Amino acid sequence: SYYENYGFSVRCLKGESPSSDTPQSSSSSTSVSRSSAQKTLTDSRDGQTYRTVKIGSQTWMAENLNVKTKDSWCYDDEESNCKKYGRLYTWDAAMEACPSGWHLPSKSEFETLIEAVGGESKAGKMLKSETGWIESGHGTDAYAFSALPTGYRKLNGNFNDEGRYAYFWSSTENNSSYAYRMNLYYYNVDALLSSYYETLC
Repeated sequence: SYYENYGFSVRCLKGESPSSDTPQSSSSSTSVSRSSAQKTLTDSRDGQTYRTVKIGSQTWMAENLNVKTKDSWCYDDEESNCKKYGRLYTWDAAMEACPSGWHLPSKSEFETLIEAVGGESKAGKMLKSETGWIESGHGTDAYAFSALPTGYRKLNGNFNDEGRYAYFWSSTENNSSYAYRMNLYYYNVDALLSSYYETLC
């Protein structure tokens, strides 16, 4: 699983992993009130607390996972970046990282999220945070998902693209070497799902 050893961000989804990878319909495609929709989750493993948000029929962590595991890193190996961005995980680490009662989303569950916030052509704008992106590439954060431009970790240990891109692992493999992820970019308002090889190699 060569390319699955890159380090990308993790957002956990409430509930057990689905038995199939079929997109589920979302009950809402309208913006939500942050005060009424947001709650918190405390990870019993280390006591960290995360904001959560309900978007359509799904309840998501509204912050990147930051539990320390094998094969996970802070951007630039700086602890302050873990506090800011969460940790970057290999795919194998990501598959086991979410707290009890939560799971790494499948490709279809990301598709449900993207559809709930308006579709691929504008989901990036809706999901991105209002600050932190270069060249005014911020989003509206209309659903309080608050995606930050975390960048990623390469196989050689270098870190790239802070301020430019956000990449979130899914649990769905394309083949034995590639897994799907959701991609957000500073230069457009899209949210796209692709496997690693199709996007960056």
